[in-house]
Amino acid sequence: MCTTCGCGASSKLAPFSGASLNSGTSLNSGASLKLAPVQSHNIQMEKRILAENDDYAARVKARLNGLGVSAFNLLSSPGAGKTTLLEETLKVLRDKRPLAVIEGDQHTDQDAKRIRATGAHAVQINTGKVCHLEARMVFDALDDIDLAKNGMLFIENVGNLICPAGFDLGEDKKVVLFSVTEGEDKPIKYPHIFHAANLVVISKLDLLPHLRFDLQEAVDYIRQVNPAAEIISLSSYTANDPGFGDWLAWLEAV
Repeated sequence: MCTTCGCGASSKLAPFSGASLNSGTSLNSGASLKLAPVQSHNIQMEKRILAENDDYAARVKARLNGLGVSAFNLLSSPGAGKTTLLEETLKVLRDKRPLAVIEGDQHTDQDAKRIRATGAHAVQINTGKVCHLEARMVFDALDDIDLAKNGMLFIENVGNLICPAGFDLGEDKKVVLFSVTEGEDKPIKYPHIFHAANLVVISKLDLLPHLRFDLQEAVDYIRQVNPAAEIISLSSYTANDPGFGDWLAWLEAV
């Protein structure tokens, strides 16, 4: 159970029904998310937590906008390839733009070490029993980052497809990754976070020949919960991968 959002005790958002997805219903077509039954005091607590988070998110956004810094919140389940994608991205962009990274994990600075090895500045946030980053954590971390004008800030969230969906970090864009090893139906199993995404990255495409993964079916599932999301399929390890090129172009266009 998360000590902040209480995610182990109750679910804040009711699940989508299979019938609504099969009939083509999406969040953009008028369907609404309904609160699952929870006690009144839990609802009030959630409102206070999210209101405080939104206040800090606005502060983060104002500070970054003042510097012309583009911020990206990277979200996925554990092991989907966020850190690897970041490593390869930083290697390409480090001579073109000022770059900084905030790494979120419950424990250790393993990922921050990998990022620093690319030459980029990285700050590690360890969340302990909290299963997601919050805007207050990011706001505090900004004091430890040398944010250059017109740079890019990547925020690698804790590996989790549930709780981070409800917490704005002041970013410009949310990027949700899921890998071909996770199965095509990940977007409809965790629809809220995919609905919040500006971009969905289907990662580890180089493994596709070894798996029974239907890429078009995965795209269709994404479209069911978020028709407006941009979608890029890529391999972080394949030289001259066209999808990786599309990813870099998308970043530069923000």
